[in-house]
Amino acid sequence: MRVTNVSLYRNYTASVNDVHVRLNKSMNKITSGAAYETAADSPLSYYAGKKMDNQFQDVTSKASLIKDVQNRVYQQELGARDIYSLLAQSKKQVQYARTATTTGSGDIQTIRDDLLQKQQSMINDLNMQYEDFYIFGGNDVSTSPFSLSQQDGQMVMTYSHVFPGEDTVTEFTFILKETDAKDGTYEFTLDEKPDADWDRLITAMSEQGRVDIGYGDISDRGTLLDTYTGGLNLLTGFNSDAVRAAADKKGEIQKRLNESPVALVGAAALAIDDYVASGDKPKLVEVLGNTIDSMTETEHTLSTVFSDLGNKYSLLDDTMDRLNSISDSLQDQYREKLGADPYESIMEMYNNQYSYNAALQVGSKLMGSSLFDFMG
Repeated sequence: MRVTNVSLYRNYTASVNDVHVRLNKSMNKITSGAAYETAADSPLSYYAGKKMDNQFQDVTSKASLIKDVQNRVYQQELGARDIYSLLAQSKKQVQYARTATTTGSGDIQTIRDDLLQKQQSMINDLNMQYEDFYIFGGNDVSTSPFSLSQQDGQMVMTYSHVFPGEDTVTEFTFILKETDAKDGTYEFTLDEKPDADWDRLITAMSEQGRVDIGYGDISDRGTLLDTYTGGLNLLTGFNSDAVRAAADKKGEIQKRLNESPVALVGAAALAIDDYVASGDKPKLVEVLGNTIDSMTETEHTLSTVFSDLGNKYSLLDDTMDRLNSISDSLQDQYREKLGADPYESIMEMYNNQYSYNAALQVGSKLMGSSLFDFMG
């Protein structure tokens, strides 16, 4: 009798555990919505679901990254538009300076001060931040890229940059000064130093930040969206691809730098200083006339820059819509392939619950056996 009861209890315990396991699985099926828990339940469906899950995670990560990139590109576009607006306002002031009503030293000095304020505002735009990094720093997002000062009748613009793999800041110093007193030509020259020469500057302007966000082909880096816009690239309208492809990189950058908004506004202010000192009105009129012509061309260059940034933002919007569509499609496929029918899952849970309760009731009857059942 002892052997019979021990065997019975053992079989009963195994049966109850099996029912309990099936009850737990049916409850998990309801909470998770998944028809299978392990590969053993349905190998083909399980691994097909794993593949879809990996695709879904990839789409989700790209979609979350796009939002951050969109905000950065939007801030870049705002900065470019503001510099464009400041240049347009400066052009009007330069036109006022050429008229006869501004020959008084007080009037023209006011215009000169206003031009310097607008020039500084451009530098402030180039130092814009999004969250905790500088949006026009290229690959260096932690260093304030630009500063502007006046020294001995010259304007000094400093571009600061930390190159990848380096810890120290490299400073490129540009000096805006009159290079031809007769024609009144003002140009930026690079104060070359051992660690800040033209080759290093070209390297800085060639930096790119291409990101795999679902746009382009990751196997072809050139098709990925470049999310970086360096400050010097913005000023010159010379993007990183164009810098890399240019035959005469130094000559093209130098030319574009002298036609940049900061250079033209600064040149107008310096021309006014020269007029106040010399009183040579015809020279002022000629110099400012040439400056206005250059400003008109630079306005077109800047409009192209912020249009390109706007196109990037539009591409990001389209990519986000496409990723959302892919995400919805994957979720539908996943439910069809691995999703548990909610009604069947609930019925299965109730059946297992009834079976488990019945097993417990049988157990309570078995446990009622007396000590005499083990004697004999």
